[in-house]
Amino acid sequence: MENSLATRSFIARPTDTGYAGVYVHWDGHPSHHLPLLLGAHRYRFGGDLDALCRHLIDEAPEGWSQLGTDLLDGAPEPLRAELVGGDEHPSRKLDNVRVITVGAAEPEPWTITEKSHRGLDWGYVLHPQHGIEVISLHTEDRGPVVAWDTDPHARFSNAAYRWRPGHPVPATLPPRTTAPNTPAAAPAPTATARTAPRH
Repeated sequence: MENSLATRSFIARPTDTGYAGVYVHWDGHPSHHLPLLLGAHRYRFGGDLDALCRHLIDEAPEGWSQLGTDLLDGAPEPLRAELVGGDEHPSRKLDNVRVITVGAAEPEPWTITEKSHRGLDWGYVLHPQHGIEVISLHTEDRGPVVAWDTDPHARFSNAAYRWRPGHPVPATLPPRTTAPNTPAAAPAPTATARTAPRH
């Protein structure tokens, strides 16, 4: 996965009005989050989106310092090695992101919604049927959806202007590896015309 500067984001589930979720502090770029989320959904959580949402949102109401490679637990080793590139690091929860809300007796966890995402760079809304909606918050309020069956190997663009509603997901698959070159086999000898023996 790419090393990037700190980019703040959120992970959310859809609601009747938009979405609700939690804050993620480090490296919210699509090239970092999407392989982890796609791999976690497919392997660690076996396609169970409710379990993935419980882990990322309900069990971490304060949000996350970073999403880590533990989300790839259960993935095939070649895939994990390719995505991680030797940079194993665990997910880390935050313990101090709280806000004062009107009428609240004490600070409460910051719940990110369509009305409270100010200052964040990216949003990832986990839709049950379709996939992960990727929102570039500096330019749009909605974004294209990366299908759940997308290959985690895909290379996702971090350019915000590419993530616009109604546009194709800006991703490419890496070239397939091929077998090493082997010397070409010697051509089979060709038949030559025989001259009939003279009597």
